[in-house]
Amino acid sequence: MIPRYSRPEMASLWSDVARYRRWRDVELAALEGMVAQGLAPKDALADCLARAGDFTEADAARIEEIERTTKHDVIAFLTFVEERVGPSARWLHLGMTSSDVLDTSLGLTLRDSVDLLLKGMDRVMAAVEKRAFEHKHTLQMGRSHGIHAEPITFGHKLAIWYDELRRGRTRLLHARDTIAVGKISGAVGTFAHLPPSVEEHVCQKLGLKPAPASSQVVQRDRHAEFFTAIALVGASLEKFAVEIRHLQRTEVREAEEPFTPGQKGSSAMPHKRNPILSENLTGLARLLRGYAVSAMEDVALWHERDISHSSVERVIGPDATVLLDFMLHRFAGLVENMRVYPEQMKKNLDLLGGVVNSQRLLLELARKGMDRQAAYVVVQRNAMRMFEEGVDFRQALLNDADLLKMMTPEEVSDCFSPGYHTRQMDAVFQRVFGRAS
Repeated sequence: MIPRYSRPEMASLWSDVARYRRWRDVELAALEGMVAQGLAPKDALADCLARAGDFTEADAARIEEIERTTKHDVIAFLTFVEERVGPSARWLHLGMTSSDVLDTSLGLTLRDSVDLLLKGMDRVMAAVEKRAFEHKHTLQMGRSHGIHAEPITFGHKLAIWYDELRRGRTRLLHARDTIAVGKISGAVGTFAHLPPSVEEHVCQKLGLKPAPASSQVVQRDRHAEFFTAIALVGASLEKFAVEIRHLQRTEVREAEEPFTPGQKGSSAMPHKRNPILSENLTGLARLLRGYAVSAMEDVALWHERDISHSSVERVIGPDATVLLDFMLHRFAGLVENMRVYPEQMKKNLDLLGGVVNSQRLLLELARKGMDRQAAYVVVQRNAMRMFEEGVDFRQALLNDADLLKMMTPEEVSDCFSPGYHTRQMDAVFQRVFGRAS
């Protein structure tokens, strides 16, 4: 992923040096397992542990130099280790195949990437929760089809976001469990040259679970679940970002991204304050969905394995995790510093002269004995007068003889009280956050 959309902590998990360190760890853990089973000498393990050392950028460059000849990355790595360690290195990779190293180390990387993503999720959820309680009773126009529906509160909207984020976090945790597996079962996965106990030792040492059964590779439905979980979190962030973009529109202007000192919105129009952060999140979410599709395409491999998945994963592994990590922290900062305009929300609530209370009047007429469809006609015809004639809705109701047969003027006015739409927020917040205040 390009530096513009990368945070160093996540990007470093995918560096060449980090990859070779994990390969080293897998190989050394496997040799430990072999020694424990009497399949390799202890002095070879001690020699490899003493000489394997760390990996640097210069080491990575040397491995790449070797690979230009071998055309095989794991063989290039093993060749380099042999150069460094000497004769004892012949015991490394004994009975193993390249995918034992590649898939086990990939499981490590994906597992660790989820741990960073969960930190980002926690920051986002904390920001959304704080702003939700801040605006628990801030009345706002609820919209369906983009049209005024009934009042909600801005805090209610954010509580819905929080609940969705929690589901996304749960999916990531499940995906972490699914992907944190390793395999040291050899070519085509039969353990023909190493017993399962070696695999068990490697996985226990590295904090993974052994794949219950594997071919030459760990099965790619696991990876598809992982990238789908990432894409779903991205889709949620996009949903929230699209809402902020709508609320920032000039005609609405109920909430707005932060606009920092010195920031410029347009090279041509100095007045512009554009929702660039939200638009960026919308675009990046599209990439994550594409990566999920690519991961699903990787599930079907030929027989016990091919490497059609390899090139895909070299791209989508770092790109998807780095992108979502970036998106989470960008969105968290957006929410933490988002500008909210309650007065503009109130102005928009009053824009249609109270017709958004039509359902309350409909229900009250029904409770008082009027047939529902007849009540609907009475309320609708007065609401339409506001749209078509500009007549104040409440005044139109108070002049409607059919309505006044069922309701007093005071009862009509009661249907316009704003507190009606906030009275259940304690119950909603108790459900979502486990507390009402």
